[in-house]
Amino acid sequence: MQLLRTAEERFADLPGFPFQPNYLNLVDRDSGVSLRLHYLDEGPADAPPLLLMHGEPSWCYLYRKMIPPLVAAGHRVVAPDLVGFGRSDKPSAIEDYSYQRHVDWMSAFLQVLDLEQITLCCQDWGGLIGLRLVAEHGDRFDRVLAANTFLPTGDQNLGEAFAQWKEFARSVPVLPVGDIVARGSAKPMSDAEKAAYDAPFPDESYKAGARAFPLLVPDSPDNPAAEPNRRAWKALMAWEKPFMTAFSDEDPITRGADALLQKLIPGANGQAHRTLAGGGHFLQEDVAAELAQALIDLAAVPVSSTG
Repeated sequence: MQLLRTAEERFADLPGFPFQPNYLNLVDRDSGVSLRLHYLDEGPADAPPLLLMHGEPSWCYLYRKMIPPLVAAGHRVVAPDLVGFGRSDKPSAIEDYSYQRHVDWMSAFLQVLDLEQITLCCQDWGGLIGLRLVAEHGDRFDRVLAANTFLPTGDQNLGEAFAQWKEFARSVPVLPVGDIVARGSAKPMSDAEKAAYDAPFPDESYKAGARAFPLLVPDSPDNPAAEPNRRAWKALMAWEKPFMTAFSDEDPITRGADALLQKLIPGANGQAHRTLAGGGHFLQEDVAAELAQALIDLAAVPVSSTG
């Protein structure tokens, strides 16, 4: 496995991003290669963590508007960059990425930091990975906020729009990361903000992870991740700790998934689910204050109150 590491100067003076970087090393159990993973860790170190997980093709910059109000409310906020994104190391070959590897890498992240009593906020692939973590390491998690995400098993048709996105990510000569995030947001984004999303990727060789993610979504019953995700659903369908959905009203990609999560997960019973008006797929860009408040509200729900 060959690794690429984005130069630090590319992350200088990003708009609205004053946070200090933190790093840890993970060992990929298949190859034995050590990878450096970046994360933000803001707020009181002794508070139970809020774990903010981003998706495709963003990085923890996505949560920049939410972190200050979360910290002001007294919370510790931990926001990692998935392997292949942000300041984290980037395996250079698409074949180096698998759904299972992403779950394994983030499982190791939880263990190295020894995070417990976690309240998870997950969006897009942050949920595809994060909900697997909840299913497999449930003792580390107290609560879940699912925002514009889902957990596919390959047993349902994901539709023509997904098929087109998958082909686009695989074949387009230049993957326009900043423009993708801008198009997936309901509010206009400045050129400097779009450049911040492009910052982790000096050239196309750094984008193997971003190109791989659409290819890894279980879209057929025999996909390698289909059965592990079915097992995860069994665990989630027995999850009685607080589970809240906060989806936006302008995301065609995940529309309706919130109703399914509410129906199937016991911990969703009686929670203050909400639909956030004016948010696109990347709702952290559009309705950051409302999503942060939803997370603050969820973090105040006693775990013992549900089951």
